[in-house]
Amino acid sequence: MADSSHGHTPAAWTGVIIAFIGFCVAGAFMVMVQPVGFWVGMALLVIAPIVGGVMSAMGMGKPRRAELQLKSTGAAQPASSGA
Repeated sequence: MADSSHGHTPAAWTGVIIAFIGFCVAGAFMVMVQPVGFWVGMALLVIAPIVGGVMSAMGMGKPRRAELQLKSTGAAQPASSGA
């Protein structure tokens, strides 16, 4: 498991940090009985996986299994149609 680099990417770290901040904000405002602040924290929790997914799609996430196999075997990658 140590060599799988599970979650050790900028996309994963960014998503987790945003979610952590969202939990902290929502928790603090829930204790202070401030509904608007609580819902701001909940909005951050909704935004976290979206940001992580976009960053992963931009190439900052873990490569897909097929890409790893092509790189490890040295096989040529199939040409993509530019359409």
